[in-house]
Amino acid sequence: MRLLLDTCTFLWLAGQPARLSAAATAAINDPQNELFLSDTSVWEIVLKHTAGKLPLPETPRLWIPKQAEFFQLQTVRISLSALFTCGELPPTHLDPFDRLLAAQALVAGFQFISPDPPFRTFGVNCLW
Repeated sequence: MRLLLDTCTFLWLAGQPARLSAAATAAINDPQNELFLSDTSVWEIVLKHTAGKLPLPETPRLWIPKQAEFFQLQTVRISLSALFTCGELPPTHLDPFDRLLAAQALVAGFQFISPDPPFRTFGVNCLW
């Protein structure tokens, strides 16, 4: 399976793995699955860290690539298709990062690993 990690899922994987569900942990640890981190999550982490809302052991520029390499995460770039899809989603949840992650999951057919219920309202195939 191709698994796209929600921002919180990535942060918990890297710093608080006990917060992951058993199903999420099993899927992440399955060597047959491919793991992906979106540029959207990187952007969200950088902004929250800069605003002082997300402490990290080092700057995002250093920390995120180290974690991505350690967990063998592939990058998902933000495509025009995902941007357009983001704007076409129902207005049930307006967080721009969540909307863009949902759109990326839908456009690329990812299984999305997230505990957050709003993604399901967009029709995203979620696992938690």
